[in-house]
Amino acid sequence: MPAPSSPASFMATIVSLCKRRGFIFQASEIYGGMGNTYDYGPLGVELKRRVKDAWWRAMVTTRADVVGLDSAIIQHPKTWETSGHVLNFTDPLVDCKTCKARFRADKLDEVQCPQKPSRTPLENKCELTEPRAFNLMFKTQVGAAEDSAAIAYLRPETAQGIFLNFKNVLESSRLKPPFGIAQIGKSFRNEITPGNFVFRTREFEQAEMEFFVPPGDDERWFEYWVNERFRWYKELGLRPEKLRLLKHEKLAHYSKATTDIEYEYPFGWGELEGIANRTDFDLKAHSAASGVRLEFFEPETKEHYVPYVIEPAGGVDRMAMTFLLDAYNEEQVEGETRVVLRLHPRIAPITVGVLPLVKKDGMPERAHEIEAELRDLGLTTFYDEKAAIGRRYRRLDEVGTPWCVTIDGETLKDGTVTVRERDTMRQVKVSTQELGAHLLGALRGWPKG
Repeated sequence: MPAPSSPASFMATIVSLCKRRGFIFQASEIYGGMGNTYDYGPLGVELKRRVKDAWWRAMVTTRADVVGLDSAIIQHPKTWETSGHVLNFTDPLVDCKTCKARFRADKLDEVQCPQKPSRTPLENKCELTEPRAFNLMFKTQVGAAEDSAAIAYLRPETAQGIFLNFKNVLESSRLKPPFGIAQIGKSFRNEITPGNFVFRTREFEQAEMEFFVPPGDDERWFEYWVNERFRWYKELGLRPEKLRLLKHEKLAHYSKATTDIEYEYPFGWGELEGIANRTDFDLKAHSAASGVRLEFFEPETKEHYVPYVIEPAGGVDRMAMTFLLDAYNEEQVEGETRVVLRLHPRIAPITVGVLPLVKKDGMPERAHEIEAELRDLGLTTFYDEKAAIGRRYRRLDEVGTPWCVTIDGETLKDGTVTVRERDTMRQVKVSTQELGAHLLGALRGWPKG
């Protein structure tokens, strides 16, 4: 991939592509938009769904030791007091007395001053207030009475719903440590300085798993999950040279060890996913606050113990954005610039483009029949009959479609179609009777990272 002229121009290219091709739109755009809130268009929602499906398959459906959960967004307010979020889930906030803008005190060297966007508040020597704690949770009202008893919060993470349901899942699923509980769901954080497209937003989707292990086994499982999650990103095509592991020096109040999987974004290295050893902090805290014993009884030793917890957690929106950035490629083909998203077929929003060579001679009708057959096999298809065939190939390359199937005169004569592969642009003739097996085989055999 040719190097972008600058990080800002590369991000602008991605943002433009996302809007133009229906991946991501600015939310409430007709009213001028709302800061750092986004809507996912037809292709974006498919990309995001496939990322979630790939995560769920790797974390739940292909494993015998992990089950799923879908907990409520609004939990009892005591949940967030006990977890430490009411007291500790804060960022240091400063105000500029001149331009009235607000900044995170620990990010002053990374943000722009509204008066002089080419400079940071430090470079511009802004007159800043003393830092004060700013809680990131969104408050809401439950019920009709607007008093303190009705105050609740939108969850800032999905993990606490898992801890609250530990006993329910343990008893209903008849599991024993080591085992995990996973979920994907919306979380909300009133970020002071969200930015960089969907990298950090106030409303986002999380994919988290809490893996419960006997005390003493936690360090072994922590290393296992760090390696397993790193492998998953490479398997789905992220370039290894753009990934790294970063161990935290400063740890959260619940953590014994935390390692981030970082990606080198156009704006610098940033967290893609975090893996934390949360010890037994959460289960013990909720046990003490609720009076319910959240522990495991080991029949063989006749002992009760509170499991330690290993937590791999990442943002789905950030994952989708990272796959898009990493997949973007420009190359010169026949004197033209070909834009192609080299997305892994398992997460590409369209798996197969179905293209009649011309709009006559029965080709569109046969193309629709083939498209229906491929859909029945579970492949996501897109039918396109407008413009020259080369132009249609380029449009599908730009949204990451791994294969195109062209129906031409030979199809009607001998039942063969032309299958074009996105990355190599290689074309092969395949019988319509073998087409489904050919594509499914190519999908299963796609090179792993």
